[in-house]
Amino acid sequence: MLVGLEIVVPIAVVFALIYLIADRTFSVPPYQGLTTNHFNGRKFLNPDPSARRGLVEVLRWKLTSRRAHWNKWTDSQPGPVPPRRVNGDSLRVTFINHATVLVQTEGLNILTDPIWAKRASPLSWVGPKRRRSPGLRFEDLPPIDFVLISHNHYDHLDVQTLVRLNAEHRARFVTGLGNRALLNARGINEVVELDWWDDAKVADELSLICVPAKHFSGRGLSDSDATLWCGYVIQGSAGNIYFAGDTGMGSHFAEIKHRLGPIRLALLPIGAYLPSWFMHPVHISPSEAVEVHQVLAASVSMAIHFGTFALGDDGELEPVVRLREALANNEKIDSSFWVLEHGEGRDVP
Repeated sequence: MLVGLEIVVPIAVVFALIYLIADRTFSVPPYQGLTTNHFNGRKFLNPDPSARRGLVEVLRWKLTSRRAHWNKWTDSQPGPVPPRRVNGDSLRVTFINHATVLVQTEGLNILTDPIWAKRASPLSWVGPKRRRSPGLRFEDLPPIDFVLISHNHYDHLDVQTLVRLNAEHRARFVTGLGNRALLNARGINEVVELDWWDDAKVADELSLICVPAKHFSGRGLSDSDATLWCGYVIQGSAGNIYFAGDTGMGSHFAEIKHRLGPIRLALLPIGAYLPSWFMHPVHISPSEAVEVHQVLAASVSMAIHFGTFALGDDGELEPVVRLREALANNEKIDSSFWVLEHGEGRDVP
């Protein structure tokens, strides 16, 4: 009995050390500030109550997961080089892939949740692997003025890409509360940190408004919900552009429409929605994306967050197939919900 105890104790100590090292390495400092209706002084909260997904639910999903088909790698040629600037009320959007989108209007170039990394992971040898090359080569980007970061998950806040954008483009970075510390630690100092419904004026005719999302945050073992997740509305004379980031269904879509008015372009996620019992609180499905398009009364919506990283049980092509099925049942909006090829750019009417 004593021999068994002598074996178990060192193993427990080893696992405890591994946990502490991993936690210290990957977890981010928690936000510290006044309590609000979505911050309890320790954790951020969603706009609508939702079931939490803890370790037990994660293990249940992983033990029962039946992911649909993904190619190991899909070769695709990079898209054409975008224009250097798009001026006035003209609006051009380029789908790079995943949640990375280039928005060009009023002489400014704005990039959302940029990731050029090979993995959405803190480690180069493990974690969700890129299944398709970025739709644009990094070298072909026009000068980037602003980078919008919706939350700190590795597929949305890719430090490697952000450091390069900081060095080569001298961009300004806009993010939710609590994420500035992580960026500052990587030498990125031009950071605007916003709470829900805060706005930052970035040009005479252009403001960036941080809006609610229904999701969560965390990069390590003990920093769950310690920093804010959000979407953005780019508001200007060219019309309002909504970037949803990652989000589940909720009342925030109607509130965004009520507060900020007509949406000219909505960038809506459609992937990583299966299994529904696990993903529904934090990711909208393709059919729900069609509902959101209608709630927002968007002139044009564009699908994002699909076909790049295998993050849910849905297959590589499944989100687009399901979106087109949902649109077939709503023929009047079929032409106003776009699915762009990776790297494709298009002028928004």
